[in-house]
Amino acid sequence: MVLQLKHALRPQQAAEDVARGRFVSGLRSFILNDLAQDMRQAYDQRVAPAFEKAHGRPPESSAEVHKAMRADPAFKVYSACRVRAQSMVWDAVAPVVQRERAKLEAAANDSGAAAAVKLAPDMELPRNVTGLDVHLMPGGYAGDADFPMAAGAVYDQGLAIFSMGLMGQNLDDIGLSMSTYVRNAFPDFKPARILDVGCTIGHNSLPWKQAYPDAEVHAVDVAAPGLLYGATRAKLQGLDVAFHQMNAEALDFPDESFDLVFSSMFLHELSAKTRRAFFREARRLLRPGGLLLNMELPPNSQMGAFEGFYLDWDCYYNEEPFYKGFRDEDPRALCRDGGFADEDYVQFVTPSLGIYGADAIATAAATDPLAVNSETTGRLAEGVNWFGFGAWKR
Repeated sequence: MVLQLKHALRPQQAAEDVARGRFVSGLRSFILNDLAQDMRQAYDQRVAPAFEKAHGRPPESSAEVHKAMRADPAFKVYSACRVRAQSMVWDAVAPVVQRERAKLEAAANDSGAAAAVKLAPDMELPRNVTGLDVHLMPGGYAGDADFPMAAGAVYDQGLAIFSMGLMGQNLDDIGLSMSTYVRNAFPDFKPARILDVGCTIGHNSLPWKQAYPDAEVHAVDVAAPGLLYGATRAKLQGLDVAFHQMNAEALDFPDESFDLVFSSMFLHELSAKTRRAFFREARRLLRPGGLLLNMELPPNSQMGAFEGFYLDWDCYYNEEPFYKGFRDEDPRALCRDGGFADEDYVQFVTPSLGIYGADAIATAAATDPLAVNSETTGRLAEGVNWFGFGAWKR
């Protein structure tokens, strides 16, 4: 279980900091594995039979399962524990970040990373950034103007605890897994310019530079705190990635200037209007032969009703209001509406590189790319797999 980050910007933690993080992460593991299994048993043994008796059929959607589950004790225990554990994640790391302030600010200035970030101080931040404590993180991505790097550092350290070691030693397993899959599935694809949109702190941007060392990699986000922290984080790892403050609806790059446009766990934090604008922007930016690739939560239409309900939980209880709306959409239709052709649609599920290894990804890349394993896909629990979709621009 990797709970302490390995990069050079990681905090110096006292024994009680480490113990607190391990406790919270262990609690989350218990909730997402044991209590989740108890909830599934309650559904199978009590809730689903009662629903079928009342309606003459089993629940057919995640919304029906949610409504039926709300009164069940197993759901109430699971939800109460999970919400509290989520707050405990941020409570565990915020004091450490405040204590490390001088170190963080010195690293940003001394490395030149802070000066290299292309900020847009006059940009009006969207309300989903300024008005939400997304993931219940106090201040959300916008953070504290007095200590701009804090939001990035809290997110970095909090995600290490939150993910229970499943996202790799530097929270880069998604990027590493997706880039490894792409290299196996499309060996002739050699992107020279790569763009990561909604990069947060760039933790999944850096693997693309590692996968394609000769490529020019750019990472964009609307929130400055994550960019300042992420640029410093990248610099201290010796990886050359350019960070820019931009809005996904209007990206300030020329037409046909990238070979790969990537996003990870980004689309579900956008309104439907902004999502559609991003897909149009992605197509505009891609050169012919380029690829749009999104790592995201799998759609409800490709999952069972209970599995969809389980993933949709965050929409209602984790300050992610666009979550279910995204998961109810059709990924192929999103690409089509963005101007991509149906025949150029791409979808796959890749095993986690950190858990299963490169050979498992190579095997997945050689098999049916449209299959979705609904028991493990997109779920932070034992046996995680990552879902990807997008399209080629021909």
